[in-house]
Order: sequence, then C-alpha cells, then structure tokens
Amino acid sequence: MVNLYIPLMKDLNLSWNEIKNTPRTELAGILTGLGNYNVIHAFDGYTSDDISKMAKDNPSLRVDYGKSMAMKAKYGMAKKHTSFTELVG
Repeated sequence: MVNLYIPLMKDLNLSWNEIKNTPRTELAGILTGLGNYNVIHAFDGYTSDDISKMAKDNPSLRVDYGKSMAMKAKYGMAKKHTSFTELVG
C-alpha cells in the first residue's frame, strides 16, 4: 500500500490526511490518471531520431515510445500537421 501513496504525495502534493479522507475508488482513478500522464509525457522533448539513436543501446525504449505515441493518438494529443512545409520540415 505504501508504494501507492508515495506517488500521490510526491507528484500530486497530497497530504496524508487528504489521502486518508479520499475514497479508495477515487484514489485508484487518480493513480491511473497519473500513470497515463507519465506515459504520455515520458518522451516530451525527444524527436523520433533521438529515440532511434537511444534505442540502439536500449531496444525496450522503442516499445515504450510506441506506447506513448499510441496513447497520445488515442487521446488526440498527437501533433497534427497544418501545412505541407510542417510535414516535410
């Protein structure tokens, strides 16, 4: 149980009293949302070329990047190109 509370206290700045007063189902939802947020934003600031270079040393990184991109597409956060020059360049 402690492993569940530490991310809530650390990442979301919830106090111990707030955690104790929150229903278990709501805590589960908050943890799920925090997990999704971490997956979606894990590779912010990296290009696909950066990921390719890093994946040479750590192949599982490509799988994690794929999960992140799939989740971004699922929630409509994937970058949409508005012009041909954006698509090419």
